[in-house]
Amino acid sequence: MSAPPLPDIFGNYALGEFVEVTPPDAISWLPQTAGWLWLGAGLLAILSHYGWKKLRLWHHNRYRREGAAQLQKLRGSERDGAVVSEVNRSLKLVALAAYSRERVARLSGDSWLHFLENECTSPVFNEGQLDLLAYGSYKSTRIDRADAAALIEASVDWVMLHRGSDNV
Repeated sequence: MSAPPLPDIFGNYALGEFVEVTPPDAISWLPQTAGWLWLGAGLLAILSHYGWKKLRLWHHNRYRREGAAQLQKLRGSERDGAVVSEVNRSLKLVALAAYSRERVARLSGDSWLHFLENECTSPVFNEGQLDLLAYGSYKSTRIDRADAAALIEASVDWVMLHRGSDNV
């Protein structure tokens, strides 16, 4: 069974000629003038330049991260005399990566210490550590674990704080 058909005039008689209002189209969030496009392009250029400089700096300081990681590997294997020569070797490799070979390769003894002290923004080695770096590989002195850990920590600080070359 079906319902009877509705009459032509059904519901509220006052709304018979009513036309429903339709909302306007949504407003676009895209900029409508050239000034906003220029501003967006300028900001994009500035951010790209800043990002490129940060990427170059990050890539340029790769030797610092690798040197610090090499020194951190020594932290667990503090042997008697080998730790001093390995720390010296790692510091020399970092210095060779940061500075010219002519300036660093021939340094040893007091000239090596003078270089290490002058190229860091703040002094990181104490007198005992400097003596170990200069002459510890040649002497048969025993170094305890605490002194070895302090030497490695100071060396990591030097790797991260030294001035390095200015060709960034």
